[in-house]
Amino acid sequence: MARRRSLSPEEKELWRAVTRTARPMHSFVPRPADTPEAAPRTEPAPLAHAKPRLSPFMLGEKHRGSPERLDLSPPLPERLDQAPLRMDAGTHAKMTRGKLAPEARIDLHGMTLAEAHPELIRFILNAHAGGLRLVLVITGKGKRRDDHGPIPQRTGALRHQVPNWLHLPPLGPVVLQISEAHLKHGGSGAYYVYLRRR
Repeated sequence: MARRRSLSPEEKELWRAVTRTARPMHSFVPRPADTPEAAPRTEPAPLAHAKPRLSPFMLGEKHRGSPERLDLSPPLPERLDQAPLRMDAGTHAKMTRGKLAPEARIDLHGMTLAEAHPELIRFILNAHAGGLRLVLVITGKGKRRDDHGPIPQRTGALRHQVPNWLHLPPLGPVVLQISEAHLKHGGSGAYYVYLRRR
């Protein structure tokens, strides 16, 4: 067993200096045995991040105000509409109204995510290499399934994943704009992908 060594006078003075500057975390009343000299007791500072108190209420009383509803993930069409416009506004208006015909199309309908991702990469890079500007990517709207779990499931895994893939490398540098297709080209089950010039 190791021997306990006693503090030197300099170490004792240093310890006293440290204990004088320390503030207690909890209201603690020092006992005479804890400290050799009685130090003045200070009140702890109030916490800056204290929770606000609830307003008084009665049990059974109706709720007074509606809570602010936070939608952490806005719907996909809304996210695409809020994306900054990086192409000519006139061409974009024609494209979203279905006035421009896509130069090529790929149908990812019925594919799994693992099958669809490499097909999409191959298709977009080949279309860009061929000098095409507007292509159509058909994803389908997804099947409605019974949702029995506590976490709501989105329908259409491909429909939600394809825009993410189009923003990430290797496709992000060649894609200029993504928009939901017009009804005559598939509506919400398809995307217009406008590619950059070579």
